[in-house]
Amino acid sequence: MYRKFIAIIAMVSFLFSYAAAEETDNFDIEDDIDITELVQIAEEEAAKEKKDSDGAYIMTVTCTGDFTIGGDNYHHKDIFSKELKAHNGDINFIMQNIRDVFLEDDLTLLNFEGTLTDTRSVPKDKRSNEFLFSISPEYVSVLPDNGVEAVSLDNNHVWDHGEEGLLDTKAALDEAGVIYSSPLNTGLYDYKGQIQVALLAWNCLDRYGTGFKKDKFRQEYTDSFLQYDTFEEAVCAEIEKAKAIYPLVIVSFHWGKEKLYAPTENQTRLGRMAVDAGADLVIGHHSHRIQPIEFYHDKFICYSLGNFCFAGHNKPSDMTSILFQIRFRVKDGTVSYKDFRVIPIRISSKKDVNNFIPTPFEDGYERDSVLMVLSSPDNTRSLPYAVTEFPLTFQ
Repeated sequence: MYRKFIAIIAMVSFLFSYAAAEETDNFDIEDDIDITELVQIAEEEAAKEKKDSDGAYIMTVTCTGDFTIGGDNYHHKDIFSKELKAHNGDINFIMQNIRDVFLEDDLTLLNFEGTLTDTRSVPKDKRSNEFLFSISPEYVSVLPDNGVEAVSLDNNHVWDHGEEGLLDTKAALDEAGVIYSSPLNTGLYDYKGQIQVALLAWNCLDRYGTGFKKDKFRQEYTDSFLQYDTFEEAVCAEIEKAKAIYPLVIVSFHWGKEKLYAPTENQTRLGRMAVDAGADLVIGHHSHRIQPIEFYHDKFICYSLGNFCFAGHNKPSDMTSILFQIRFRVKDGTVSYKDFRVIPIRISSKKDVNNFIPTPFEDGYERDSVLMVLSSPDNTRSLPYAVTEFPLTFQ
């Protein structure tokens, strides 16, 4: 963003100089050069260079729930492509009501739950699954075109089309310049040349304890990771290594049980272990429902952000979700927490059907009911560090 701002300022300066020359030397300026518009762009970019009163940069991070686009080209079940066709093949239709939020922050992180591949190959152990997801790699453009810088890429759908599908997905993300994190790849986001943010991700389903050492999982981990006795020990060791190098570590976990509004004991145990190991922020997915947030040892654990864009059902039983935004102060290579807010959303712009267009709620009962779910005593009963107040704006 900083380099883009400098380039625009340089362009504006040049054009002003050129305009001055025209007045004295009668040079012609092309009609399609709109200096006023360029100045406006420069001012907007400058406004994004937010700093605190002491000169510290203010870095805004936005986290979302599960992002699942495309359909099942094996079982021939694909409700997403019909909607895509209705928008003349423009994949950006899904971001129309949320794009500004992503463009205004510094880092947007979502859980990419699916594949970017044209292969129809499906592993034997996946063929009986209710859902398989894929979309052609060309549609990866929806991420960078709408301000998504990074994705977590370890969940129960990235293997829907086997190793070929996963390799295609990684190649598409690399080509698009989208950072991805997985057990075999720590994602690194550079913030204005000031710091690098480490992004780590693990699928926890059936992995706790020694489960991660099952033959079907072993290819997903390094030899050093497999040397630990338990999954929890291995994960925490990786977090400690990252924290020793990078001042800000964000960990994504795919965990818990579907359709639950409260985290499981495994979630709370591992979430707090991750913070103790050095995680500065823990983001959870998989339940397809929002779950409470804890503020444990001055770090947030978002147990589940629910869905964000979900192509599995055209009428999900719960279409509510949230965006979690957090701001950090960055100064002299160090990072400290500033504040947070949530943005309650529906995963569709329509109430009665899922059209895959995430849309923030306006003021009113629907928005407030989302916050009530997050703070409900039924959902926070076993969470001594539960957050119960959810600001909708930054301080």
